[in-house]
Amino acid sequence: MTSLPPQPLSPLDGRYRSAVGSLGEHLSEAGLNRARVHVEIEWLIAQTDRGFFGTSPLPANQKAALRQVVTDFGQADIDELAALEATTRHDVKAVEYYVRRRLDDLGLEHIAELTHFAATSEDINNLSYAITVRDAVQQVWLPKFRAVIAALHELAVEHRDAAMLSRTHGQPATPSTMGKELAVFVYRLSRIAAQVEASEYLGKFSGATGTFSAHVVAAPDVSWPSVSQEFVESLGLSWNPLTTQIESHDWQAELYSRISHANRVLHNLATDIWTYISLGAFRQIPAPGATGSSTMPHKVNPIRFENAEANLELSSAVLDSLAATLVTSRLQRDLTDSSAQRNIGVGFGHSLLALDNIQRGLGEIDLDLAVLATDLDANWEVLGEAIQTVIRAEVVAGRSTIADPYAMLKELTRGKRVGATELAEFVNGLEIGDDAKQRLLALTPATYTGIASGLVDRLP
Repeated sequence: MTSLPPQPLSPLDGRYRSAVGSLGEHLSEAGLNRARVHVEIEWLIAQTDRGFFGTSPLPANQKAALRQVVTDFGQADIDELAALEATTRHDVKAVEYYVRRRLDDLGLEHIAELTHFAATSEDINNLSYAITVRDAVQQVWLPKFRAVIAALHELAVEHRDAAMLSRTHGQPATPSTMGKELAVFVYRLSRIAAQVEASEYLGKFSGATGTFSAHVVAAPDVSWPSVSQEFVESLGLSWNPLTTQIESHDWQAELYSRISHANRVLHNLATDIWTYISLGAFRQIPAPGATGSSTMPHKVNPIRFENAEANLELSSAVLDSLAATLVTSRLQRDLTDSSAQRNIGVGFGHSLLALDNIQRGLGEIDLDLAVLATDLDANWEVLGEAIQTVIRAEVVAGRSTIADPYAMLKELTRGKRVGATELAEFVNGLEIGDDAKQRLLALTPATYTGIASGLVDRLP
């Protein structure tokens, strides 16, 4: 048997690349290396702007040329870095040599020794990861997450008045509306979106053990913490003043826990929609030419929501592991975080793939009002709650002497099918005020939805 040509090992880079490829702009090895080059170049410019060691600020055209290295970073640069790393066996050192080559190309050899000056690899790495994760979240993941919330919001408003039988513990329960039930998910997900949007992305730039030791020896009169803070904040990050060799990664643990929380709420949404489809409440709109089953031609399977479930579980598994692993580093530094962080894109990729499936799935379902109405009409016993509650109010008001209304309705309805006729006969025989009796006689399962429709207006 001949060997296959090189193949992607992960389905994220194979079968599902079209859905998640945008994350590669940020969370790939190439995206990380581009960010590293960006940090190294900005550190060069920052040092010369301050005139360190007799240097002068670079002219605007030379700064622009250096920054153009980042803007134009492409396949040739990726290949060059790979070749350098094959020799250095050190990814960040390869980036340093790459930047030095660009300085030579631009006639800036005189500042070459300021490349990676007083920096440990983690000074470059932590800032680069913060930049790439921030941009991946803000430019890719959050817009897709918001698009799913918007699609749900639209469905919630559209179906706000669509009465449906609720099911608690899987059993018929007090009716609601489909719009209100979807609005619950909109509210939950919107809270998490706001938390993710408010996430803090921290960075450190303080040397081998976070003490600025090399910095102070080289330039004892410089206020290095101020320089560090200004530099980190110039990259759009928040400065962490107290670290070991590594930035402590607490912000990453917080962010990944939030994304994992979002995954789990989305998983709940997917299982609920799947169940509504199973019950017939939602019809699936067949895609032209699609096959539901290889042997049963009639099938239209809820594959969007099933695919989402699996990928949400995979995403949370990775992100939960990262959140647990990254907050621990032995003494002043160990390398477990280096290997772990290379899987950040995997965690986000599975979540993004799930979001894509949910968004598409929500556009491929249609509410079947007739099924909802039939379901409600077959379960008049759910009005037992309304009847016993009204009786209790009438007892308190002095218009009834019925003892233990709950037990009375339990005897009538528990585990039984009770129709409209039986309930009307029961209500007519009750010792309650006429107004209360007329309200109960007018009630149907379809109208026993409280203010469910109005609650949709509570959405953000």
